[in-house]
Amino acid sequence: MRQRMITGIVAGAGFLGLCMLGGLWYHVLVLLMSLIGYYEFVRMTGIRPFQGTAWIGYLGVLYTVFPWELLGLSMPLDLLRSYWLLMFLFLVITVISKNQIPIGQMAMLFLGMVYIGIGFHYLAVTRSTSDGHGLFWTFLMLAAIWSSDAGAYFTGRRIGRHKLWPAISPNKTIEGAVGGIVAAVIAAVLFAVFSGGILGIGQALLLGLCAAAVGQMGDLIQSGYKRVYGIKDSGTLLPGHGGILDRCDSWIIVFPFVHILQLLPIF
Repeated sequence: MRQRMITGIVAGAGFLGLCMLGGLWYHVLVLLMSLIGYYEFVRMTGIRPFQGTAWIGYLGVLYTVFPWELLGLSMPLDLLRSYWLLMFLFLVITVISKNQIPIGQMAMLFLGMVYIGIGFHYLAVTRSTSDGHGLFWTFLMLAAIWSSDAGAYFTGRRIGRHKLWPAISPNKTIEGAVGGIVAAVIAAVLFAVFSGGILGIGQALLLGLCAAAVGQMGDLIQSGYKRVYGIKDSGTLLPGHGGILDRCDSWIIVFPFVHILQLLPIF
């Protein structure tokens, strides 16, 4: 527990500090996190993380999260066309190798590239929104996610009786999930109250609900594929906490979700 607390304080302070600083420093941090996350994902699936085909996925993640705008550059191809070409390349490899490199392996590399690349892309994009309130939106979503985690944990420990999804995560309870939703909504509403008109109460309720519900699903997604591969943690980078994906499993689902469905009032 002591190690866990020390790691959490140091890592959290470093992340939040660079998030407050913003700009290229924060974006580069998110880019590094995304590449480490992809490494963890590839290793979990039993694929050698630095074999030739895995490098295509690393390049895809790098392309997706790269700070193009901050460097005054334009993305040569949009993500839809880029991903199609990368998918085609993965499939071509299975043919050229005469199925020595199976399509299932290529599919997992491609899936991890999209899952992690898009997730961290929107984590970085939120901080640099054109409305000038990127720090507010980033802290809002992180606070709602963290409040959901804390609310679910303490509610589940105190009054949890009914299992939420025991085949995937045996310790999670329905009561804990509800407690997490309530905590996330309260956190989002508090942000709205002190936002000076940036965020309305109705929008805060929706964002808090999404952060909790979608964030908990992100956690279950991570638990699900870790259970398939028989591992406890995605990595060992953060002592007492596991790897990057263990800490960011909710983030890389929630941030794309609220952007893609245009739930953040910045459009």
